[in-house]
Amino acid sequence: MAKIEDIAGRARVHDTPELEEFYTRLDAVGTGALWNVANEIEPWYPQPKSVPMFWSYEQMRPFVVESATLVQGKDAGRRVIYLVNDGRRELAAAVGLLYTGIQIMNPGESMTAHRHAASALRFVIEGTGAWTIVDGDRLKVGPNDFAITPNGTWHEHGNEADDNFVIWQDGLDIPLVNALDANFYEVHPDLYQVPGKVNNTSILTHGSGILKPANRNWGKPYSPLLGFPWVQTRDALENYGKVSDGTEYDGVIMEYVNPHTGGSVMPTMGAHMQMLKPGFASKAHRHTGSVVYHVAEGKGHSIIDGKRYDWKEHDIFVVPSWSWHEHHNDDASNPAFLFSFNDFPMINSLALFAEAVYEDNGGYQELA
Repeated sequence: MAKIEDIAGRARVHDTPELEEFYTRLDAVGTGALWNVANEIEPWYPQPKSVPMFWSYEQMRPFVVESATLVQGKDAGRRVIYLVNDGRRELAAAVGLLYTGIQIMNPGESMTAHRHAASALRFVIEGTGAWTIVDGDRLKVGPNDFAITPNGTWHEHGNEADDNFVIWQDGLDIPLVNALDANFYEVHPDLYQVPGKVNNTSILTHGSGILKPANRNWGKPYSPLLGFPWVQTRDALENYGKVSDGTEYDGVIMEYVNPHTGGSVMPTMGAHMQMLKPGFASKAHRHTGSVVYHVAEGKGHSIIDGKRYDWKEHDIFVVPSWSWHEHHNDDASNPAFLFSFNDFPMINSLALFAEAVYEDNGGYQELA
Protein backbone atom coordinates (compact mmCIF):
# COMPACT_ATOMS: atom_id res chain seq x y z
CA MET A 1 0.00 0.00 0.00
CA ALA A 2 1.25 3.45 -0.90
CA LYS A 3 2.48 5.69 1.91
CA ILE A 4 0.04 8.59 1.78
CA GLU A 5 0.97 12.05 3.07
CA ASP A 6 -1.79 14.61 2.77
CA ILE A 7 0.62 17.37 1.83
CA ALA A 8 0.71 19.32 -1.41
CA GLY A 9 3.68 18.24 -3.47
CA ARG A 10 3.71 14.73 -2.00
CA ALA A 11 2.00 11.59 -3.29
CA ARG A 12 -1.51 11.40 -1.86
CA VAL A 13 -3.46 9.22 -4.28
CA HIS A 14 -6.11 7.01 -2.64
CA ASP A 15 -6.79 3.61 -4.11
CA THR A 16 -9.97 2.87 -6.02
CA PRO A 17 -11.12 -0.38 -7.65
CA GLU A 18 -10.22 1.10 -11.01
CA LEU A 19 -6.70 2.03 -9.86
CA GLU A 20 -6.12 -1.38 -8.30
CA GLU A 21 -7.03 -3.03 -11.58
CA PHE A 22 -4.72 -0.57 -13.37
CA TYR A 23 -1.84 -1.45 -11.02
CA THR A 24 -2.34 -5.14 -11.74
CA ARG A 25 -1.96 -4.51 -15.45
CA LEU A 26 1.15 -2.37 -14.85
CA ASP A 27 2.73 -5.10 -12.74
CA ALA A 28 2.13 -7.68 -15.48
CA VAL A 29 4.45 -5.78 -17.83
CA GLY A 30 7.15 -5.00 -15.25
CA THR A 31 6.12 -1.44 -14.43
CA GLY A 32 4.51 0.48 -11.60
CA ALA A 33 3.03 3.83 -10.64
CA LEU A 34 5.62 6.15 -9.09
CA TRP A 35 3.07 7.76 -6.79
CA ASN A 36 2.75 4.43 -4.97
CA VAL A 37 6.40 4.43 -3.91
CA ALA A 38 7.46 8.08 -4.19
CA ASN A 39 7.07 8.99 -0.52
CA GLU A 40 9.04 5.91 0.53
CA ILE A 41 11.93 6.26 -1.92
CA GLU A 42 12.11 10.04 -1.52
CA PRO A 43 11.96 10.51 2.29
CA TRP A 44 12.07 13.92 3.94
CA TYR A 45 15.32 12.89 5.65
CA PRO A 46 17.49 9.73 5.76
CA GLN A 47 15.60 6.65 6.91
CA PRO A 48 18.29 4.04 7.57
CA LYS A 49 17.25 0.42 7.79
CA SER A 50 20.18 -0.22 10.11
CA VAL A 51 19.61 0.16 13.83
CA PRO A 52 22.08 0.99 16.62
CA MET A 53 23.80 -2.21 17.76
CA PHE A 54 26.27 -3.14 20.50
CA TRP A 55 28.43 -6.26 20.79
CA SER A 56 30.21 -7.08 24.04
CA TYR A 57 33.68 -8.50 23.43
CA GLU A 58 33.37 -10.41 26.68
CA GLN A 59 30.36 -12.22 25.23
CA MET A 60 31.75 -12.65 21.70
CA ARG A 61 35.24 -13.85 22.57
CA PRO A 62 34.27 -17.38 23.73
CA PHE A 63 32.49 -18.00 20.41
CA VAL A 64 35.50 -16.74 18.47
CA VAL A 65 37.87 -18.95 20.45
CA GLU A 66 35.58 -21.95 20.10
CA SER A 67 35.49 -21.51 16.32
CA ALA A 68 39.25 -22.06 16.25
CA THR A 69 38.71 -25.58 17.59
CA LEU A 70 35.79 -26.42 15.31
CA VAL A 71 36.90 -25.22 11.89
CA GLN A 72 40.28 -25.31 10.18
CA GLY A 73 41.42 -22.05 8.67
CA LYS A 74 42.33 -23.70 5.36
CA ASP A 75 38.72 -24.88 5.02
CA ALA A 76 37.06 -21.64 6.12
CA GLY A 77 39.31 -19.43 3.98
CA ARG A 78 39.15 -16.98 6.84
CA ARG A 79 37.84 -18.06 10.24
CA VAL A 80 35.56 -15.19 11.14
CA ILE A 81 32.52 -14.60 13.33
CA TYR A 82 30.73 -11.73 11.63
CA LEU A 83 28.57 -9.10 13.31
CA VAL A 84 25.18 -8.54 11.74
CA ASN A 85 22.77 -5.66 12.14
CA ASP A 86 19.16 -6.58 12.91
CA GLY A 87 18.04 -4.31 10.10
CA ARG A 88 20.61 -5.49 7.54
CA ARG A 89 20.68 -9.27 7.88
CA GLU A 90 20.01 -9.80 4.17
CA LEU A 91 23.30 -8.01 3.41
CA ALA A 92 25.41 -9.50 6.24
CA ALA A 93 26.12 -5.86 7.13
CA ALA A 94 27.01 -4.46 10.55
CA VAL A 95 25.63 -1.03 9.68
CA GLY A 96 24.65 0.63 6.41
CA LEU A 97 26.75 -0.98 3.70
CA LEU A 98 29.69 -1.82 5.99
CA TYR A 99 30.66 -5.32 7.10
CA THR A 100 32.70 -6.28 10.14
CA GLY A 101 33.77 -9.51 11.82
CA ILE A 102 36.18 -11.00 14.34
CA GLN A 103 38.89 -13.26 12.91
CA ILE A 104 41.07 -15.71 14.84
CA MET A 105 44.28 -17.46 13.77
CA ASN A 106 45.84 -20.30 15.72
CA PRO A 107 49.57 -20.47 16.50
CA GLY A 108 51.62 -21.08 13.36
CA GLU A 109 48.56 -20.82 11.12
CA SER A 110 48.47 -19.05 7.75
CA MET A 111 45.67 -18.34 5.31
CA THR A 112 45.92 -18.56 1.54
CA ALA A 113 46.32 -15.45 -0.61
CA HIS A 114 43.39 -13.95 -2.48
CA ARG A 115 42.07 -10.65 -3.76
CA HIS A 116 38.67 -9.10 -4.30
CA ALA A 117 36.99 -5.91 -5.44
CA ALA A 118 35.95 -5.08 -1.87
CA SER A 119 38.33 -3.02 0.26
CA ALA A 120 39.33 -4.32 3.69
CA LEU A 121 40.95 -3.18 6.91
CA ARG A 122 42.18 -4.83 10.11
CA PHE A 123 42.33 -3.71 13.73
CA VAL A 124 44.28 -6.08 15.99
CA ILE A 125 42.58 -6.99 19.27
CA GLU A 126 44.90 -9.43 21.02
CA GLY A 127 47.91 -11.69 20.52
CA THR A 128 51.43 -11.30 19.19
CA GLY A 129 52.83 -12.72 15.98
CA ALA A 130 50.18 -11.52 13.53
CA TRP A 131 51.24 -10.70 10.01
CA THR A 132 49.62 -9.86 6.71
CA ILE A 133 51.16 -9.70 3.23
CA VAL A 134 49.69 -7.08 0.90
CA ASP A 135 51.01 -7.18 -2.67
CA GLY A 136 54.25 -8.68 -1.40
CA ASP A 137 54.74 -6.30 1.54
CA ARG A 138 54.82 -8.34 4.76
CA LEU A 139 53.44 -6.33 7.68
CA LYS A 140 53.88 -7.39 11.29
CA VAL A 141 51.07 -6.09 13.48
CA GLY A 142 50.18 -6.16 17.16
CA PRO A 143 47.36 -5.07 19.48
CA ASN A 144 45.58 -1.84 18.41
CA ASP A 145 47.63 -1.65 15.20
CA PHE A 146 45.60 -0.74 12.11
CA ALA A 147 46.27 -2.12 8.61
CA ILE A 148 44.59 -1.90 5.22
CA THR A 149 44.23 -4.30 2.31
CA PRO A 150 42.86 -2.11 -0.51
CA ASN A 151 40.62 -3.47 -3.23
CA GLY A 152 42.38 -5.50 -5.89
CA THR A 153 45.49 -6.19 -3.80
CA TRP A 154 46.71 -9.71 -3.15
CA HIS A 155 46.67 -10.40 0.57
CA GLU A 156 47.06 -13.24 3.03
CA HIS A 157 47.30 -13.48 6.80
CA GLY A 158 49.02 -15.56 9.42
CA ASN A 159 50.26 -15.97 12.97
CA GLU A 160 53.93 -16.74 13.50
CA ALA A 161 53.61 -17.15 17.28
CA ASP A 162 53.89 -20.68 18.63
CA ASP A 163 52.12 -20.12 21.94
CA ASN A 164 49.13 -17.81 21.37
CA PHE A 165 46.32 -17.21 18.93
CA VAL A 166 45.72 -13.83 17.31
CA ILE A 167 42.35 -12.09 17.15
CA TRP A 168 41.61 -9.06 15.03
CA GLN A 169 38.63 -7.18 13.66
CA ASP A 170 37.98 -7.12 9.92
CA GLY A 171 36.15 -4.29 8.20
CA LEU A 172 35.04 -4.40 4.57
CA ASP A 173 32.76 -2.63 2.13
CA ILE A 174 31.42 -5.96 0.78
CA PRO A 175 27.74 -4.91 1.11
CA LEU A 176 28.43 -1.76 -0.90
CA VAL A 177 30.35 -3.54 -3.65
CA ASN A 178 27.69 -6.24 -3.86
CA ALA A 179 24.94 -3.62 -4.00
CA LEU A 180 26.74 -2.13 -7.00
CA ASP A 181 27.03 -5.60 -8.61
CA ALA A 182 30.76 -5.01 -8.88
CA ASN A 183 32.36 -7.70 -6.72
CA PHE A 184 35.07 -10.11 -7.86
CA TYR A 185 37.04 -12.74 -5.94
CA GLU A 186 40.20 -14.55 -6.98
CA VAL A 187 42.50 -17.07 -5.29
CA HIS A 188 46.23 -16.55 -5.85
CA PRO A 189 47.51 -18.94 -8.54
CA ASP A 190 50.35 -20.07 -6.23
CA LEU A 191 48.11 -20.01 -3.11
CA TYR A 192 50.78 -17.96 -1.30
CA GLN A 193 52.79 -14.84 -2.14
CA VAL A 194 56.54 -14.46 -2.01
CA PRO A 195 57.12 -11.57 0.43
CA GLY A 196 59.80 -8.95 0.02
CA LYS A 197 63.09 -9.24 1.87
CA VAL A 198 62.25 -6.44 4.34
CA ASN A 199 59.21 -6.51 6.62
CA ASN A 200 56.99 -3.43 6.96
CA THR A 201 58.34 -1.86 3.77
CA SER A 202 55.41 0.57 3.45
CA ILE A 203 55.88 1.75 7.05
CA LEU A 204 59.62 2.24 6.61
CA THR A 205 59.01 4.18 3.39
CA HIS A 206 55.94 6.25 4.21
CA GLY A 207 55.40 6.05 7.96
CA SER A 208 57.48 8.94 9.28
CA GLY A 209 54.46 11.22 9.39
CA ILE A 210 56.55 14.30 8.56
CA LEU A 211 58.55 13.35 5.46
CA LYS A 212 57.60 11.97 2.05
CA PRO A 213 60.08 10.30 -0.33
CA ALA A 214 60.98 12.95 -2.89
CA ASN A 215 61.59 10.51 -5.72
CA ARG A 216 58.56 8.23 -5.31
CA ASN A 217 55.37 8.75 -7.31
CA TRP A 218 52.13 7.08 -6.30
CA GLY A 219 49.21 6.97 -8.69
CA LYS A 220 46.95 4.44 -6.99
CA PRO A 221 43.68 5.51 -5.34
CA TYR A 222 44.62 4.14 -1.91
CA SER A 223 47.33 4.85 0.63
CA PRO A 224 50.87 3.57 -0.05
CA LEU A 225 51.19 3.26 3.73
CA LEU A 226 49.53 -0.03 4.65
CA GLY A 227 50.17 -0.22 8.39
CA PHE A 228 49.56 2.28 11.19
CA PRO A 229 51.22 1.26 14.49
CA TRP A 230 49.37 1.92 17.74
CA VAL A 231 52.36 3.50 19.50
CA GLN A 232 52.63 6.26 16.90
CA THR A 233 48.85 6.68 16.79
CA ARG A 234 48.51 7.07 20.55
CA ASP A 235 51.44 9.49 20.70
CA ALA A 236 49.88 11.61 17.95
CA LEU A 237 46.58 11.89 19.80
CA GLU A 238 48.21 12.67 23.13
CA ASN A 239 50.39 15.33 21.53
CA TYR A 240 47.43 16.88 19.74
CA GLY A 241 45.50 16.76 23.01
CA LYS A 242 48.15 18.95 24.65
CA VAL A 243 47.23 21.85 22.38
CA SER A 244 43.57 21.16 21.60
CA ASP A 245 40.41 19.79 23.18
CA GLY A 246 39.25 18.70 19.73
CA THR A 247 35.56 19.00 18.95
CA GLU A 248 32.54 19.16 21.24
CA TYR A 249 31.17 16.06 19.54
CA ASP A 250 34.14 13.70 19.16
CA GLY A 251 36.84 14.97 21.49
CA VAL A 252 40.40 14.77 20.19
CA ILE A 253 39.86 12.97 16.88
CA MET A 254 42.33 12.29 14.08
CA GLU A 255 42.00 10.50 10.75
CA TYR A 256 44.28 7.81 9.39
CA VAL A 257 45.40 9.26 6.07
CA ASN A 258 47.08 8.56 2.79
CA PRO A 259 50.47 10.27 3.33
CA HIS A 260 50.76 11.01 -0.38
CA THR A 261 47.49 12.97 -0.65
CA GLY A 262 46.41 13.70 2.92
CA GLY A 263 43.06 12.09 2.08
CA SER A 264 41.39 8.94 3.36
CA VAL A 265 43.28 5.66 3.29
CA MET A 266 40.90 4.10 0.74
CA PRO A 267 38.28 5.45 -1.70
CA THR A 268 35.27 3.86 -0.02
CA MET A 269 36.24 3.58 3.66
CA GLY A 270 37.92 5.93 6.10
CA ALA A 271 39.14 5.38 9.64
CA HIS A 272 39.66 7.48 12.75
CA MET A 273 41.09 7.22 16.23
CA GLN A 274 39.69 9.56 18.86
CA MET A 275 40.72 10.29 22.41
CA LEU A 276 38.12 11.21 24.99
CA LYS A 277 39.92 13.03 27.77
CA PRO A 278 39.19 12.02 31.38
CA GLY A 279 35.57 12.82 32.21
CA PHE A 280 34.82 14.04 28.66
CA ALA A 281 31.11 14.33 27.81
CA SER A 282 30.28 15.18 24.23
CA LYS A 283 27.36 17.07 22.80
CA ALA A 284 25.04 15.17 20.47
CA HIS A 285 25.16 15.39 16.70
CA ARG A 286 24.20 13.34 13.69
CA HIS A 287 25.44 13.02 10.14
CA THR A 288 24.97 11.05 6.98
CA GLY A 289 27.32 8.09 6.74
CA SER A 290 27.59 4.97 8.89
CA VAL A 291 30.26 4.28 11.53
CA VAL A 292 31.59 1.14 13.25
CA TYR A 293 33.30 1.84 16.61
CA HIS A 294 35.81 -0.32 18.49
CA VAL A 295 36.90 0.56 22.03
CA ALA A 296 40.69 0.50 21.84
CA GLU A 297 41.21 1.56 25.44
CA GLY A 298 39.18 2.81 28.40
CA LYS A 299 35.58 2.68 29.52
CA GLY A 300 32.56 4.89 29.06
CA HIS A 301 29.21 5.04 27.35
CA SER A 302 27.56 6.35 24.21
CA ILE A 303 23.96 7.44 23.73
CA ILE A 304 22.62 6.57 20.28
CA ASP A 305 19.12 7.65 19.31
CA GLY A 306 18.24 8.05 22.97
CA LYS A 307 19.54 4.67 24.20
CA ARG A 308 22.61 4.30 26.43
CA TYR A 309 25.31 1.74 25.62
CA ASP A 310 28.01 1.17 28.25
CA TRP A 311 31.32 0.07 26.76
CA LYS A 312 34.76 -1.10 27.78
CA GLU A 313 37.90 -2.31 26.02
CA HIS A 314 37.29 -4.13 22.71
CA ASP A 315 33.52 -3.75 22.72
CA ILE A 316 32.08 -2.84 19.31
CA PHE A 317 29.07 -0.67 18.50
CA VAL A 318 27.63 1.03 15.44
CA VAL A 319 26.01 4.37 14.67
CA PRO A 320 23.69 4.29 11.63
CA SER A 321 23.49 7.22 9.26
CA TRP A 322 21.57 10.23 10.62
CA SER A 323 21.37 8.80 14.15
CA TRP A 324 21.84 11.16 17.08
CA HIS A 325 24.88 10.11 19.12
CA GLU A 326 27.19 11.30 21.87
CA HIS A 327 30.19 9.79 23.66
CA HIS A 328 31.20 9.93 27.33
CA ASN A 329 34.39 8.88 29.12
CA ASP A 330 33.28 7.59 32.52
CA ASP A 331 36.83 7.54 33.91
CA ALA A 332 37.81 10.80 35.60
CA SER A 333 41.51 9.89 35.64
CA ASN A 334 42.33 8.19 32.33
CA PRO A 335 41.58 8.87 28.65
CA ALA A 336 39.51 6.55 26.48
CA PHE A 337 40.35 5.74 22.87
CA LEU A 338 37.81 4.81 20.20
CA PHE A 339 38.86 3.38 16.84
CA SER A 340 36.26 3.70 14.10
CA PHE A 341 35.82 3.09 10.40
CA ASN A 342 33.20 4.58 8.14
CA ASP A 343 31.89 5.16 4.63
CA PHE A 344 32.63 8.90 4.67
CA PRO A 345 34.96 8.87 1.62
CA MET A 346 32.12 7.52 -0.52
CA ILE A 347 29.54 9.85 1.05
CA ASN A 348 31.80 12.87 0.48
CA SER A 349 32.74 11.92 -3.07
CA LEU A 350 29.03 11.80 -3.94
CA ALA A 351 28.38 15.17 -2.22
CA LEU A 352 25.95 13.50 0.19
CA PHE A 353 27.43 14.59 3.52
CA ALA A 354 25.12 16.46 5.89
CA GLU A 355 25.39 17.13 9.62
CA ALA A 356 23.19 18.51 12.38
CA VAL A 357 24.00 19.42 15.99
CA TYR A 358 21.60 19.04 18.89
CA GLU A 359 20.69 22.22 20.72
CA ASP A 360 20.13 22.54 24.49
CA ASN A 361 16.55 23.62 23.89
CA GLY A 362 15.73 20.31 22.21
CA GLY A 363 15.94 21.64 18.67
CA TYR A 364 18.79 21.17 16.24
CA GLN A 365 20.77 23.07 13.70
CA GLU A 366 21.65 21.78 10.25
CA LEU A 367 25.32 22.37 9.46
CA ALA A 368 25.56 21.11 5.89
